[in-house]
Amino acid sequence: MNAVIDPLDRPASVPARPFLAADVGGTYARVALMQAPQDGGGEAEVLAYRKFVCADFRGLAELLQAFLDTDVRVPVRHCVIACAGQVVGDEVLNDNSAWPIHLSQLRQVLGLDDIAVLNDFEALGYALDHRVDSNARRLCGPDVQVDGPILVIGPGTGLGAAVRLHDAAGGHVLTTEAGQMDFAPNSLREREVLAQLAPQGGYVAYERIVSGPGLLTVYAALCASRGDTPVFSTPEAISAAAAARSDAQAVEAVEIFCASLGSFAGSLAMTFMAVGGVYLAGGFLYSLFALLERSAFEERFLHGRSARALLSRVPVWVTEHGRKGVLGAASWYLRRNLSGETGPGDLLAAGLSR
Repeated sequence: MNAVIDPLDRPASVPARPFLAADVGGTYARVALMQAPQDGGGEAEVLAYRKFVCADFRGLAELLQAFLDTDVRVPVRHCVIACAGQVVGDEVLNDNSAWPIHLSQLRQVLGLDDIAVLNDFEALGYALDHRVDSNARRLCGPDVQVDGPILVIGPGTGLGAAVRLHDAAGGHVLTTEAGQMDFAPNSLREREVLAQLAPQGGYVAYERIVSGPGLLTVYAALCASRGDTPVFSTPEAISAAAAARSDAQAVEAVEIFCASLGSFAGSLAMTFMAVGGVYLAGGFLYSLFALLERSAFEERFLHGRSARALLSRVPVWVTEHGRKGVLGAASWYLRRNLSGETGPGDLLAAGLSR
């Protein structure tokens, strides 16, 4: 759910000058200098774009300033930020963020007139439409796209999800807290992993399993259950070992990750009747495509009985994150300002998603 919080000065129209659009995750931040379309229609133009490693900077202000110093030659007074988190007072809070984000500090340091904030997966949802994504690879389901809700899911530093509803106005995106749902084990081995994570019982979110850190968590739990010392310390190392089938725990960890992602995606597809398709977004998943194809993802996605009839008609695509976050944030920014629904001077935030 979006909430309008602490409105600032609201420009009467879309700024004629270029504006910043940033997609800030727990590991990477993608920043672009955008220009509104001159004819008032179509897509915003990307004037400059760069991807940063968040850990290389003390905070978001320093990261954005680095982009302005190296890639921007014109004054910038407006900014839209797509990020996981929740605005509390002046701060965007998120457990998976590289650093806290203080909005007044950003305005002061960067000399901005206003900042708009939206959920990162809401931005991805606004980047999706029914045109063919040339980077998308079909994982399962029919090779066809129909009008209907589109679900976008992304295991990264956390686990995000959003739903794009189709309508004549160009679609509206619903943000979710789906990554915080209780993990539901489907196999005896998954129950053993859950017992390792919560030996006394209690809440374990899907995000603890289906994310980059979650893959590490599953791998460590499998090693602990067998009395082995973990060998790998990054999700990339685990997935590489699984692809080479050189480590039994790595292979099983990736299998559990993929199967659990299938259950999660199928449950959400049923919840939102996502007949328009499911997009699994992110470079991490894109690199796992061959392992996803060989995994139990599809079987777990289809669930069983009557649900299978619906879900078998839902195409599932894997797509790279790329510029989609900044493009979606810019689209949301311009659409809200043009429609008068919400101005770019409003601070908007969805709940935690990554």
